Amino acid sequence: MLGKGVVGGGGGTKAPKPSFVSYVRPEEIHTNEKEVTEKEVTLHLLPGEQLLCEASTVLKYVQEDSCQRGIYGKLVCTDFKIAFLGDDESALDNDETQFKNKVIGENDITLHCVDQIYGVFDEKKKPLFGQLKKYPEKLIIHCKDLRVFHFGLRYTKEEEVKRIVSGIIHHTQAPKLLKRLFLFSYATAAQNNTATDPKNHTVMFDTLKDWCWELERTKGNVKYKAVSVNEGYKVSDRLPAYFVVPTPLPEEDVRCFQGRGIPIWCWSCHNGCALLKMSALPKEQDDGLLQIQKSFLDGIYKTVHRPPYEIVKTEDLSSNFLSLQDIQTAYSKFKQLFLIDNSTEFWDTDIKWFSLLESSSWLDIIRRCLKKAIEITECLEAQNMNVLLLEENASDLCCLLSSLVQVMMDPHCRTRVGFQSLVQKEWIMGGHCFLDRCNHLRQSDKEEVPVFLLFLDCVWQLAHQHPPAFDFTETYLTVLSDSLYIPIFSTFFFNSPHQKDTNMGRESQDTQSKPLNLLTVWDWSVQFEPKAQMLLKNPLYVEKPKLDKGQRKGTRFKHQRQLSLPLTQSKSSPKRGFFREETDHLIKNLLGKRISKLINSSDELQDNFREFYESWHSKPTDYHGLLLPHIEGPEIKVWAQRYLRWIPEAQILGGGRVATMSKLLEMMEEVEHLQEKIDERHHSQGALPAEAPSLLRSSARLSSLFPFALLQRHSSKPVLPTSGWKALGDEDDLAKREDEFVDLGDV
Repeated sequence: MLGKGVVGGGGGTKAPKPSFVSYVRPEEIHTNEKEVTEKEVTLHLLPGEQLLCEASTVLKYVQEDSCQRGIYGKLVCTDFKIAFLGDDESALDNDETQFKNKVIGENDITLHCVDQIYGVFDEKKKPLFGQLKKYPEKLIIHCKDLRVFHFGLRYTKEEEVKRIVSGIIHHTQAPKLLKRLFLFSYATAAQNNTATDPKNHTVMFDTLKDWCWELERTKGNVKYKAVSVNEGYKVSDRLPAYFVVPTPLPEEDVRCFQGRGIPIWCWSCHNGCALLKMSALPKEQDDGLLQIQKSFLDGIYKTVHRPPYEIVKTEDLSSNFLSLQDIQTAYSKFKQLFLIDNSTEFWDTDIKWFSLLESSSWLDIIRRCLKKAIEITECLEAQNMNVLLLEENASDLCCLLSSLVQVMMDPHCRTRVGFQSLVQKEWIMGGHCFLDRCNHLRQSDKEEVPVFLLFLDCVWQLAHQHPPAFDFTETYLTVLSDSLYIPIFSTFFFNSPHQKDTNMGRESQDTQSKPLNLLTVWDWSVQFEPKAQMLLKNPLYVEKPKLDKGQRKGTRFKHQRQLSLPLTQSKSSPKRGFFREETDHLIKNLLGKRISKLINSSDELQDNFREFYESWHSKPTDYHGLLLPHIEGPEIKVWAQRYLRWIPEAQILGGGRVATMSKLLEMMEEVEHLQEKIDERHHSQGALPAEAPSLLRSSARLSSLFPFALLQRHSSKPVLPTSGWKALGDEDDLAKREDEFVDLGDV
């Protein structure tokens, strides 16, 4: 019954006594071990990567298989990853493995991607940390990308078990120094091998020219100016070297409080209004210092608020919005729904899955972020007011909301290059503490908050509701979230531009030392082959129509909603009572009491918001204009591709959105083929349309979680719990029906 390299296994949570004792004799184990050794996969090391410890005769369980089968091989730990090397006889064909990551293999886990480690002792699962007195018979690793690995150690030598388990625990949980990250080992070893992709046109915002270009693109250069007062980080190590402030603001004011209390420009709307952000001034107890701060803020206030020409609305995100603790708690509950150890656990929790989902509050947090972004958009678009976002350091929720607003209002940010430039501008140069928020140094779990993942989830909601408006796919967003934990890219491994430049040697006075040149995550050729990269581009994206001079002249600052035809019938407006909820009171103390004149009452604010929201959704969608999401209860969905992709039971073979996409691509190909014939007949020399992704066309086993589902072995029968499913009929009938389904699906 068992194939080469595949043996029965023991362990597992609440599993019966190991059944393999009845089938596999000790001599068979040694035979299989020998066969695996002969076919063992070679360990591929990156430049600068070093092997730390290893263990042979390790059994990697096929977790979705209720028979507890597995594959023998070697488990290794390097200073970059944990890897399993074995003769994996998966069901994948060679032509179905095109969407492979060139840096991280199917059985690789970067050390930064490890979330929790568990050991199984006498069939009891316990978390592992620190020094162990007793070593487990089975190792379970939960990853931050929600993969779950099970490794059986029952037939591994005792000394090797101690080395590999202790090594994995130490190198994934012990606090680290920044300079000890693999990022620097790789940069040093691959110094002559880090050429950037010439096709990558992402604006990095590390020069004054980049900021001037963005000001000109958004027509913000009339009221705002790019400054270099922080060049060399002489004023603040929290701010970037270059940024944008209101034109009347003297550069001397920037130096007063190390850049705090200064309105920093994010983006300008077509009507001239701007989105600004500001960090709080340091808290002082001395009355004299408080008076100095008040006078300073009064001067800043007069700079940005000059009615009737300039009116500012403040949004204090530190006290009147989500807290980082809310986000952390919600995601901690939410991720547990997807860290499934086996099929039995999946089906046991499936009955109460929706109540568990609701109790996590993650979708509600997404809804609150989208709603707040719509409120800010309404102020900019409908009320012609500047919006000033206030936060203690202006580097968490400011980054999230300013980015969301720009994705909704600026179609350039919905292209791939524009989106990447947006992340560079608002998150990387905006000083989001990726090093702390991702806990890359393992120094404080309290600082680990998935703010950037929350942003990507919000963007996914928009892209899911309005697919033709986005140049990139959900697969792009998924692999971008995975890239948070790959330490060969500098993008997500520093807290600020100053920290990056200092540690890369760019601020060093030593003229002899050459600064390290790290890769950027935006060079996707490092991770994926060209065919795989095609899955990052949305073939259904609606290109912006080219208008002639007559049209362009009269419609420069207007949204072209009347020219758009929706792909689907617009949904009915939500009930007016849906938004009648109590709103938070806006802060009034940062810029003085006079700001209260600008703040509407809660009822008026809700009425304006509801009217704006319902009016927009009652019209056809312009995919190159303003874009608002539906935020009613059922419209906020689980990002299935990211969260469910490693759970075979959650996949729908031949179904899901990918089935619709496949049919649409077939129709597109027919249209393109006809267009080619027309062009040939008219001897046209125009460029041919882009080819649809071949992987999507030729895949024999599409599933709802494509393309990641191709990397999974599918169970032929899900394990249904006998309790709670009596209404479905007899178990034998269920098994027969499932067999019929699988037979049809494999044809």
